[in-house]
Amino acid sequence: MASRRKISASADADGLLSHAGGLLLTRTLAITGLDRALSHELERWRPSRAVHDPGKVIADLAISLALGGDCLADIAMLRAQPELFGPIASDPTISRLIDRLASDPTRALKAIRAARATARARAWTLAGPAAPGADGMLIPLDIDATIVIAHSDKEQATPTWKKTFGFHPITVFADHGEGGSGEPLAIALRPGNAGSNTAADHIDATRLALAQLPKHRRRQVLIRTDAGGGTREFLTWLTRPGRWLSYSIGFTLTDDIQHAILRLPKTAWTPAYDCDGQARPGAWVAELTGLLDLAGWPKGMRVIARKERPHPGAQLRFTDIDGHRFTCFATNTSRGQLADLELRHRRRARCEDRIRCAKDTGLTNLPLHDFTQNQIWCEIVTLACELLSWMPMLALHGTTARRYEPKRLRLRLFAVAGRLIRGGRRLRLRIAARWPWARDLLTALHRLQALPAPT
Repeated sequence: MASRRKISASADADGLLSHAGGLLLTRTLAITGLDRALSHELERWRPSRAVHDPGKVIADLAISLALGGDCLADIAMLRAQPELFGPIASDPTISRLIDRLASDPTRALKAIRAARATARARAWTLAGPAAPGADGMLIPLDIDATIVIAHSDKEQATPTWKKTFGFHPITVFADHGEGGSGEPLAIALRPGNAGSNTAADHIDATRLALAQLPKHRRRQVLIRTDAGGGTREFLTWLTRPGRWLSYSIGFTLTDDIQHAILRLPKTAWTPAYDCDGQARPGAWVAELTGLLDLAGWPKGMRVIARKERPHPGAQLRFTDIDGHRFTCFATNTSRGQLADLELRHRRRARCEDRIRCAKDTGLTNLPLHDFTQNQIWCEIVTLACELLSWMPMLALHGTTARRYEPKRLRLRLFAVAGRLIRGGRRLRLRIAARWPWARDLLTALHRLQALPAPT
């Protein structure tokens, strides 16, 4: 059998490339203008007579994370292939840049975020009907916190509420809907003991997220959170005059809500929907607004409850009534069927997938010691996740690959080897004819090459 043959190996081939599919990322970087925006915004941190542009260094780090790296040193896989990725800074140069940025974190974070917002506006313009909100519908912004475990004594790493040790960043992702993935708008680093329902942190994260959206989309937003965001302060902030924000926020079951549920007649409950919009057996929804005293809460707020039979083996809680599991959420949407509103709220669970993908793209472990350094690292993670989101949106629409998560993108598209052929003053990348996903790769590359880079 071929798999049992003895194969001799030598490192003497020319023109061969590993991670040839990384060309998709470098092209996405160029056509969205992210490379130019980073260079412009980070120019102040470029020392005199410096060889390497700080903007390109940060972009190269983002590409290394998108390809599967999880620390600064993993940029070595780009440095070994200058034909594909260009000149790459040395490890000491990269470390010094991170230190310079971390010494002025307010300006550095503002500069990187400004570059991201500029590139996002262009990416969504190029995507046309595939861009979020292009159909006139609301753009869901999902807010959720996550635990990032620290395995050493890092600045502001503390015990967490899950009895682990590390950090508790709060994230905001724009959901691309059923046909796509999602992109990070904010990853705000916090100490491990930060609260899950701190209104000030939710407000700050929402501000960062809204600033990332193109201006003409900022009134086309649906804020979704779990019960951690269901505080009076946060809801009051969302509904201030002039904000024009819709919301769907998890709501904690209080004694008043439990009493209201008990007073509901059976006829008030209507079937809930599953993910396909079909009635789901064993699940119902009902509105509680008229049965609650909502004085002090925002005007127009509705409270909707869901009850369902727990799955076999589930452990019931003391708030469960008659063997049913109850959850609630608040919304200011005045129209639509209750089941549709509840399904829309439940789809915020996709945020968990986005966080998992971010942890596959450098967020699983914050590799630096200083808190400000790790704040810069979180911004690099957002850049990497955005490249992994924008590339399919621009180049893989209409294909099943549009919904690939980072791991599958790496295995099927990015990790493919190729041969770089020079001839006729041109470069040509050739990949194996029998590679199963060669067509997806070439289709994506041709679409990206057909898009103009900003001038």
